[in-house]
Amino acid sequence: MTKIYREITPLTSNDCFMVFDRTKNKFDFPLHYHEEFELNFIENAKGVKRVIGDHTEVISTQELILIGSNVPHGWFSHESEMEDIHEITIQFHKDLFDEKFLKRNQMSFIRSMLERSARGISFSQETIQAIKPRLIGLTQTNGFCSVMELMSILHDLSVSRNMKTLTTVTFANETATYDSRRIEKAFVYMRNNYDKDISLEDISKIVNMTVVSFSRFIKKRTGKTFIDSLNDIRLGHASRLLIDTRLSIAEISSKCGYNNLSYFNRIFKKKHGCTPKEFRENHSGTRTFV
Repeated sequence: MTKIYREITPLTSNDCFMVFDRTKNKFDFPLHYHEEFELNFIENAKGVKRVIGDHTEVISTQELILIGSNVPHGWFSHESEMEDIHEITIQFHKDLFDEKFLKRNQMSFIRSMLERSARGISFSQETIQAIKPRLIGLTQTNGFCSVMELMSILHDLSVSRNMKTLTTVTFANETATYDSRRIEKAFVYMRNNYDKDISLEDISKIVNMTVVSFSRFIKKRTGKTFIDSLNDIRLGHASRLLIDTRLSIAEISSKCGYNNLSYFNRIFKKKHGCTPKEFRENHSGTRTFV
């Protein structure tokens, strides 16, 4: 069973950020979390497995990931046989940007991105190509200029296109917002009653719409069907229970609204690419310090 470690990073209270530039042939640091934000660039790492919260993915040749404060994460060699993996890791304090400063109009995009990083953010290949030379340059810069360049890089990332959040909303303990009172009402009900039987008919009555109308409406507003949305909420809670408790998989299935264990195992694997048992083996354990 893999442990999740709390990492004490080398970043001191007197530093704004730290940057590490490394070439390696394997990833052997365990699944971990820390208070600092982390921007991680990796190239020449095809076949490496990345874990962010409840999201697991085998990465391609290169990637750029922003990880929020205290989000469990790790990279593992997995299927990679590469000998010259290049990694640039930037860690900065979660209070590097003062809360009042982040509320200024000009900081709105960075503020939004930092909030989203609680779910882990993956940036597009186009963005990576544009930012890569500047990340390399940052490793060779210091002092005030380096801080300004980091802020500039974060701003450009915050306005980049096609960034993708990784973990589920429920796992990150966030509440998604939609520009619709009916959708908000539906999701509040699902979040509060995910452990019970909930039907499309039940939700439709709550929002005062016909079944057909609500079915179309939620798909249009969220891009997901009612059952997919409900499963996302339930599986997010299931992921947390698999990591944070010693409940049996059958107990977790029941607590998250699934009366059929086979169905729970099937949709969990479809969502995460592994069974609940495999997920627990990869993620859970005792939290300790390193």
